[in-house]
Amino acid sequence: MGSFKKSSFRNTDESSANGEESSLNGVNGGEEYMVEDLRERIKSSRGSRFTLIENELGLIDSARRRVSRQTVIDGLKDLSQGLFIHPDNRWYRAWEKFILIWAIYSSFFTPMEFGFFRGLPKNLFFLDIAGQVAFLLDIILQFFVTYRDSHSYKMVYNRNLIALRYLKSHFLPDLLGCMPWDIIYKAVGEKEEVRYLLWIRLTRVRKVTAFFQRMEKDIRINYLFTRIVKLIAVELYCTHTAACIFYYLATTLPEEKEGYTWIGSLKLGDYSYAHFREIDIWKRYTTSMYFAIVTMATVGYGDIHAVNLREMIFIMIYVSFDMILGAYLIGNMTALIVKGSKTERYRDKMTDLIKYMNRNRLGKNLRNQIKGHLRLQYESSYTDASVLQDIPISIRAKISQTLYKSYVENVPLFNGCSSEFINQIVTRVHEEFFLPGEVIMEQGNVVDQLYFVCHGVLEEVGIAADGSEDTVSLLEPNSLFGEISILCNIPQPYTVRVCELCRLLRIDKQSFSNILEIYFHDGRKVLTNLLEVITDSTISDITFHIGKQEAELALRVNSAAYYGDLYQLKSLIRSGADPNKKDYDGRSALHLAASRGYEDVTLFLIQEGVDINAEDNFGNTPLLEAIKSGHDRVASLLSREGALLKIDNPGAYLCTVVSKGDTDLLRRVLANGIDPNSKDYDHRTPLHLAASQGLYLMAKLLVEAGASVFSKDRWGNTPLDEGRLCGNKNMIRLLEEAKKAQLSEYPECSQEVTDRKHTKKCTVFPFHPWDPKEGRKHGIVMWVPNTIDELIKAASDQLESPNGSCILSEDGGKIFDVDMITDGQRLYMINETD
Repeated sequence: MGSFKKSSFRNTDESSANGEESSLNGVNGGEEYMVEDLRERIKSSRGSRFTLIENELGLIDSARRRVSRQTVIDGLKDLSQGLFIHPDNRWYRAWEKFILIWAIYSSFFTPMEFGFFRGLPKNLFFLDIAGQVAFLLDIILQFFVTYRDSHSYKMVYNRNLIALRYLKSHFLPDLLGCMPWDIIYKAVGEKEEVRYLLWIRLTRVRKVTAFFQRMEKDIRINYLFTRIVKLIAVELYCTHTAACIFYYLATTLPEEKEGYTWIGSLKLGDYSYAHFREIDIWKRYTTSMYFAIVTMATVGYGDIHAVNLREMIFIMIYVSFDMILGAYLIGNMTALIVKGSKTERYRDKMTDLIKYMNRNRLGKNLRNQIKGHLRLQYESSYTDASVLQDIPISIRAKISQTLYKSYVENVPLFNGCSSEFINQIVTRVHEEFFLPGEVIMEQGNVVDQLYFVCHGVLEEVGIAADGSEDTVSLLEPNSLFGEISILCNIPQPYTVRVCELCRLLRIDKQSFSNILEIYFHDGRKVLTNLLEVITDSTISDITFHIGKQEAELALRVNSAAYYGDLYQLKSLIRSGADPNKKDYDGRSALHLAASRGYEDVTLFLIQEGVDINAEDNFGNTPLLEAIKSGHDRVASLLSREGALLKIDNPGAYLCTVVSKGDTDLLRRVLANGIDPNSKDYDHRTPLHLAASQGLYLMAKLLVEAGASVFSKDRWGNTPLDEGRLCGNKNMIRLLEEAKKAQLSEYPECSQEVTDRKHTKKCTVFPFHPWDPKEGRKHGIVMWVPNTIDELIKAASDQLESPNGSCILSEDGGKIFDVDMITDGQRLYMINETD
């Protein structure tokens, strides 16, 4: 009666208990998607592709598919070990056709038995008993028939789930329908109430409905013909049932009141239906059918009409039902003309696909794969995005998060990533199903899709140069593939092939890359996770890609700082970008913001804790960039935060500025604490150069900044000597006055002492170096005197801080000797008791 198959795999997914059965058995031979033991199927990886296709889709020759009677007998002896019947087994499909005949007979005979018989005659009694026995056998078989999980589309081979599914659906109606109600009716004294239980058998009409569904999807049968036959069957069945009820209503009255029934009062021509119980049964049935059809097609009144109250009530109900039935029939006929049904679109697509395959003479295996995939798409079309296209995107996002988030967030590649990053991926994925044996990605190809595994198993196969295959790994739920090719922009390293019917989530490369560009911190985390799980030759590619991404990110941060885009800069940094990253010239974002004069961007970067004294490849600090570009407000802001110029050779730099005649730059540099007595390689100070070239304004700025007129170069010349050689009278007068002023400032010191005293400058602040920034005050720039006491006294007078008694360095160390102070050093004066 059917062939059975043992399975060493048990699907225990509880969600499959209510799964639906396949309805496309007529499309391409009715192949299903079976779950086999993976170890057996992947023994030979090289030949596993076609083996999987044969096992899963039944693509084997007829000799291999024959099952002997002895096989069935042996299988029946071993039910306790877990035997199952595949719904597409040819023996079981033959049984379905056999039981379909009994279902048609039972569906049409049950109303007739209810209306026309009160106790079956002997010949019909034995026929009825034979039908109930057949349905009892069908009930037993249902506990062994596997089914396809409506969620994962895998075949379920679990005895408990199969039994639970059947018990919760049709078991009770099927069992009650097999009861010998005719015997029970006679045994209980022919009580009329027992006969009403006959209607339970009408649940068998679902087998007829399933038969028509298979016919509709079988492209070998004309769709219009199938639909018309189905509609005619529906119309005849409804009128047949109504005819039986009409006759039943007439028989419920005693024989002496037959004239008060529709058929007892009926007279057609000279023929009278008085004593209608004595008329031939087929004539009574034909009259009842005529009454039912006329009532349905008209308003319900004519030669045959209701006579008593019960008949009137039933006709009112029947006519109301007829209006619905008529709308159903008209609607279906309209759909046939318009050709807009889902099934018809599927049939048209399948027909075109078969023509294409015939024209190109595709092989049998490939043809069956194509047809199977199209059939699977049809059955799983509820996942199509078009179903939700009219729903707002915010609600669609919530639906995607509910359905798919658990599959994405549990992927090891996304460990430690933010929920916002995961949600962005989840809202962009699309659900797809793949049949066993299909190759989703081939080794060496360019990949533009990233796949997440929800259900099923796939294998990664490495193909050598000689064509041999080696299974690298198995991909199970909560894993993904295609990530190496997408993230590193390299060809796919392995071929990915389906082992079991798979439910996958897909996101395209462009969408995934856009998400990574926005969520930089998560993107770096993804690459780090990828680097941890990869151990082969692709490590160098991943490392290179990480470095490339870091460089591109630094360029984006610097670009935002260069153009003053504070909003973009905040977005980049808050998404994980490092503001201290430098570009190819060693410039940080602060260098560019300072050089462009963006005060708000500079302040934001300082608040983010960037290195304000970072040097680029040319030795420039952000403060020097701001000074060179003439942005005084930015330079002042940097100075308040403790920024330094850090010029390696200040003497040469000042001499260069003086030689260029850039008065504004010189003024800004001197105002930010650079020593005007710095010397170049010839021991010449900027004042030497200004005096020798007659640059009066330059010399005046230098003198006002404290440049010494007594400094000597390599040849022993002072700036005054250079001025006299130049012959500029204004210059000589300026230098002479400066000489007198400097000698009067230190009358007790010799000229040499004066030179030494003015060779170092420092900045003194009236607070502890470890005090918080909120309580700090401005400091003063002053020359370093001979003793520490003189420094404290001079600083106290200038800062108006009489409590100062101790000088500290930047690291909090106490300074006892002025020789410990370097040129340009930052000092802090506090009360020693503090």
